[in-house]
Amino acid sequence: MAAPKKGRRPAGGQSRPGRALALILIAMVALTGGMFWSGHATPRLGIDLAGGTSITLKAKPQPGQEDAVNETNMTTAVGIIERRVNGLGVSEAEVQTQGRENIIVNIPRGVNEKQAREQVGTTAQLYFRPVLTYAPSEQPAPSASSSASPKPSASGSTADSGKKDDTSATPSASASTQGRAVSEALKAPSATPTPSGSATPKSSETPKASATPGADPATEALQQKFAALNCLDPKQRSAAGQGVQAGQPTIACGKNAVGQWEKYLLGPAEVDGQDVDDAKGEFDQQRGMWIVNMSFTSDGAKKFSQITSKLSQQQEPQNQFAIVLDGEVVSAPSVQTTLSANAEISGSFNQQSAQDLGNILSYGALPLSFETQSVDTVTAALGGEQLEAGLIAGAIGLALVVLYLVVYYRGLSLIALLSLGVSALLTYVIMALLGPAIGFALNLPAVCGAIVAIGITADSFIVYFERIRDELREGRSLRPAVERAWPRARRTIMVSDFVSFLAAAVLFIVTVGKVQGFAFTLGLTTLLDVVVVFLFTKPVMTLLARTKFFGEGHAWSGLDPKRLGAKPPLRRTRRASASAAGPVDPKEA
Repeated sequence: MAAPKKGRRPAGGQSRPGRALALILIAMVALTGGMFWSGHATPRLGIDLAGGTSITLKAKPQPGQEDAVNETNMTTAVGIIERRVNGLGVSEAEVQTQGRENIIVNIPRGVNEKQAREQVGTTAQLYFRPVLTYAPSEQPAPSASSSASPKPSASGSTADSGKKDDTSATPSASASTQGRAVSEALKAPSATPTPSGSATPKSSETPKASATPGADPATEALQQKFAALNCLDPKQRSAAGQGVQAGQPTIACGKNAVGQWEKYLLGPAEVDGQDVDDAKGEFDQQRGMWIVNMSFTSDGAKKFSQITSKLSQQQEPQNQFAIVLDGEVVSAPSVQTTLSANAEISGSFNQQSAQDLGNILSYGALPLSFETQSVDTVTAALGGEQLEAGLIAGAIGLALVVLYLVVYYRGLSLIALLSLGVSALLTYVIMALLGPAIGFALNLPAVCGAIVAIGITADSFIVYFERIRDELREGRSLRPAVERAWPRARRTIMVSDFVSFLAAAVLFIVTVGKVQGFAFTLGLTTLLDVVVVFLFTKPVMTLLARTKFFGEGHAWSGLDPKRLGAKPPLRRTRRASASAAGPVDPKEA
């Protein structure tokens, strides 16, 4: 009884192919249903196929740093801008240098182009500056004494208010009181450059007599600029604070939570964008609100701890720090306690505003400032023509593959075509889902990757079919041949697909832009090839081997033993040895 068992091979799933087919059918139905449920029934197209926006930025060195426009800084700027744009979910955006001082940013259609242009164009240094005073820009200068409006708050754990959610910001002191308070702050010792390090009177306090005449002319000039600043004027708004060094006080404009422009008088920068390690907008489940979490580098944590320690002891608005990007105040939270490596900004954020601020804080530190030279709309006409040509070439290649399969493999070509159809369906559905999920965009190189994948997928079927034919040539019947051929074919397919996937992964890592689309598609289709061969091609082959058409080797099945040159002596030898050992299962014959 032991002799027949030694000659047998395990069925390997021969009797249960329905499980694998049911599994891949469930996956296909679930993915297809998810595609239609998400409302994205077509893949998102790249800029070369759908058109988009092309932005040209020109680098400008900071005053006194004319040598800053160099290859190193430009490369750093490209990386930061690319991460900033990709932070919006635009993973197919192209950012590259052109010449010595220009950067080209191509943003595909289908994303919030206005938002992307604003963040791409906002390319100056990011600074954290203490707030000396602020006023609504509707008034030429503050004239009445009133308490400051609620401001956003920053804390290590919890906070009370958000990004300037007041509806009518008012100055924190009368004009004369504010002027003297600011003068006192600006005349703080140089060893302590933070203006908020000096105590400033509350709005209801009477200014000291010693703070009257003999003010520094530079301080008076800055206060006059602040009083005259009208942030409603785009020219004045863009010119505010231009040419001011980080270690000097400045004026700036910013919007509050209701979209009203306010003007700020700010102290020297204490922390810059390079001190920020990471920042992102997140939803706090416990409090049911959107917040922005920040983390600083080791040096940045020390600086931030020092400035927040001073600000937390002050009265509004001197307990606030302004986050200034490109000369504009993007947020001005108040400080409640001393903070160090981690901080939180919370308040009247929505998802968009929280994520935008987190994106700015994460990628706001550029080594150069940039000005927008041009913003052009890119049409998809050229890409459409190339796509049409590529699809025609792909259709011709697919037709040749199908013709070869039909002529050479006959009935087996049906299994190959069904497998190709399943692979194509899965590829399409997954690409459509990846658009809204990770920002994947189908560009021309990605289409080329999909076309190349046709050959890779067909190669897997051919390997399996040839292994089956080899078993038939040795004189075995179809059902045992299908199972004996599978382990050998499986090893070959896995090695081949691993090499293809490894090449795609390396190509994706070391390249940028459109070439990554080719590598991503090639890697995706290679993985799907393994799934289809294991869960569809092999089970279907097992089922068809039980049919009369394939099992008896019909002339048009592609598995006719006579056409394959099978060896009858091997069949007789097996039968003889089997009869000597005992009865033989007819299915094994």
